[in-house]
Amino acid sequence: MKTLPRDQYIQKIQPYWGKNIIKVLIGQRRCGKSYLMRILRQTAAELSPAPNVIYVDKEKLSFDHIRDYKDLYRHISENTVGDRKNIVMVDEIQEIESFEKAVRDLNEDDRYDVFITGSNADLLSGSLATLLAGRYMEIHVGSLSFKEFMQFHGLDASTGTLKKYLQFGGMPYLIHLPFEEEIIFGYLKNLYESIVLKDVVARNNLRNYHLLERLLLFLADNTGSLLTAKTISDYLKSQKMNLSVNTLMNYLKALENACIVHRVGRYDIIGKKRFEVNDKYYFEDIGIRNSIIGFRPQDIGRILENLVFKHLRMKGYGIFVGKFNHLEIDFIAKNANDTIYVQVAYLLPSKETRDREFGNLLKIRDNHRKIVVSIDEFAGGNQEGVEHLHILDFLAEFG
Repeated sequence: MKTLPRDQYIQKIQPYWGKNIIKVLIGQRRCGKSYLMRILRQTAAELSPAPNVIYVDKEKLSFDHIRDYKDLYRHISENTVGDRKNIVMVDEIQEIESFEKAVRDLNEDDRYDVFITGSNADLLSGSLATLLAGRYMEIHVGSLSFKEFMQFHGLDASTGTLKKYLQFGGMPYLIHLPFEEEIIFGYLKNLYESIVLKDVVARNNLRNYHLLERLLLFLADNTGSLLTAKTISDYLKSQKMNLSVNTLMNYLKALENACIVHRVGRYDIIGKKRFEVNDKYYFEDIGIRNSIIGFRPQDIGRILENLVFKHLRMKGYGIFVGKFNHLEIDFIAKNANDTIYVQVAYLLPSKETRDREFGNLLKIRDNHRKIVVSIDEFAGGNQEGVEHLHILDFLAEFG
């Protein structure tokens, strides 16, 4: 397969290449971390002088003998070349017990440049983060953006391509499959079950797989809805599943850590503070979301909102749900230099709908950029400074 660079990630990595900083790629299983490693290995081969690459893939049987940090350190030492730079790449490093001990020592040795990947967002949390403090750069890798989806599949920016993306999502392996619903959703369903079993159930020693299935079904059915622990608990009780709030929160956190879903909290625009209750959940990959609950035309508004969230996140924005008095703003996106407000609507068929979507933003009297995103054929222009962008134009600008 032709190598297609995932430029936004390569650009984030480049400033740290050859530096005494561990490059940590975090993301959902099968989202393309190994593919990025492949690109980085090719980049290394083109350097002059070419470094010695020591590659460990913990998903392959040939590396099954590497069980803990001692095994890892021994393997790397045995494959080190003394008169060249040694680039160490370890894929799915969370499978190696106490890996951080070996990684720390390697990073302190000028002979090595270290890259690692993991499928869990808390890979370097707590004591691990303390142990490696100041020694690593964490880069979150997602499934393909719409722009990457077009590049991978050789498609143009059209409503037909957008429909494929909204239905099937951006898992990279889809390049090997025909765009047939039964085939793709069969693959995505199996992938989703594998992720849940390996990165949620096994990693967290959770006992109730059926509960996780019902919880994910609820999150898929309520993508982009404000939820509380009580809302979710009441639903599970209606399914004859009783559990404590603490247990529920642990299950939700496990799903977040596996990068299946992302939690978005609320932010009070007037009071400039974050709320501790009422969150929204969005899926890392739209196709996996659709494989759980099915691709339903009535969900297109939720899917569109999930897509906008994914692209803002990919661009490096911190994202919140906005509260302005009694009004809700779909997204407040913040970075070091910018704040934008975004409302998402499938269509704006009536003056009432248009007034609601634009009106919420018009009431915010500051100078930050304000955008309404929809799929209307004639989207464009602005209303009193609030821009109206077609989703394809939004993705072109922010993708």
